[in-house]
Amino acid sequence: MDARSTHRSGCPINLTVEIIGDKWSLLVLRDMMFGGRRHFRDLLTRSQEGIASNILADRLKRLVEQGMLTKRDDPTHKQKAIYSLTEQSIELLPIFARIGAWGSKWLPVSEELSIRAILLDQGGPAMWEQFMRELRREHLGEDASPDIPDGEPVRKQLQKAYQEMVAKNAVRVQ
Repeated sequence: MDARSTHRSGCPINLTVEIIGDKWSLLVLRDMMFGGRRHFRDLLTRSQEGIASNILADRLKRLVEQGMLTKRDDPTHKQKAIYSLTEQSIELLPIFARIGAWGSKWLPVSEELSIRAILLDQGGPAMWEQFMRELRREHLGEDASPDIPDGEPVRKQLQKAYQEMVAKNAVRVQ
């Protein structure tokens, strides 16, 4: 089957945009990567952008169909599902890092919400690779690799920097 029969073109950028080109798909993947969110309710209620439940359900379904996520029953709760990133999604991490760095440079971002992007940019490919290994362990169940340092996980480092920035700015406001 020719790629053009089901897609606008066979261009790799077009095909990528067809899967993750809408803002909600990117934000779902962002929240899973950087926020550690794995359940529908967490993705719905813990995102600042305020996605509607029907849109979230649609994006999760499409991301599963496209092979970007997997979905399985949560053994701790009969009515919950756990979503996991696939290797395809995990390999988007450097793109997220570059998008965040670009946005921090060119757009009117807040200090709190840009600190993680700045740190990822400063950490560069070495930090991205470490974070991807950690995501593989968390989402794909890969064993702890000997090349994952014993230090603080990347997500925790980024979250700590965010919380410190929030606290710093809260003191300024008082």
